[in-house]
Amino acid sequence: MANSQKRLVKSRSGLRMVFVDEKIASPFTKEEPPWVPDNDCSHCQNIECQTKFDLLKRKHHCRRCGKCFCDSCSNNVIALPRMCFIDPVRHCMSCFLVTKKENEFFDRHIKNLIAGGRFRIHADESNTNPGKIFSCLLSSDHRNLNFEGDIGDTQEKICIDKIDAVQIAAAETDQQGNLIGTGIAIRYTNSIGNMVMLKMEVENGSKRKQSMTWIASMQKAFKLVQDSKSTGYDP
Repeated sequence: MANSQKRLVKSRSGLRMVFVDEKIASPFTKEEPPWVPDNDCSHCQNIECQTKFDLLKRKHHCRRCGKCFCDSCSNNVIALPRMCFIDPVRHCMSCFLVTKKENEFFDRHIKNLIAGGRFRIHADESNTNPGKIFSCLLSSDHRNLNFEGDIGDTQEKICIDKIDAVQIAAAETDQQGNLIGTGIAIRYTNSIGNMVMLKMEVENGSKRKQSMTWIASMQKAFKLVQDSKSTGYDP
């Protein structure tokens, strides 16, 4: 995405590279929280610590939740791409564990979604038609699922923000006994405002494993988008 669509902002928490227009922001991002006012913090907000702040015991704010902690309870420094921080920032322990898990999504799962998978698409719930084969890929701005098929075959893109539900529609067991998704159902609001259920079955071939990985990554993406829509800041 062009740098002209982003701007550098400085807050109490640090430097962030944010989108100029929220309408084109990645649906996976989340706004930084307001800080709990210093006057409202007399003790560390880690319930297992509750150290009283004084001249020697300074208070620090977790950049993810905005709460006050002593240095020992907030000395975890890690990258926070979810909130667009340029440099690694201070976290309390609870937020550190959440961010560490989320960073796996930004490091690995987004790449899986952009690489795409190959599926047989059923645009109705009856599955009476054989469906057509498309490659489904996350757009580079993370805002849409795009479909690429044979000449003459079309499937409208899905806006990530308009997805209402993601469910595994079919699965198989791997050698370790784990269930691996081989089909996924996505319910979303289409371009004319109708609720649509799209069923996608992994197509046999050289991209079968990649497509099953895509399904697992799509499940994580949906959970992250739902969390981004929430207004709370607790981890």
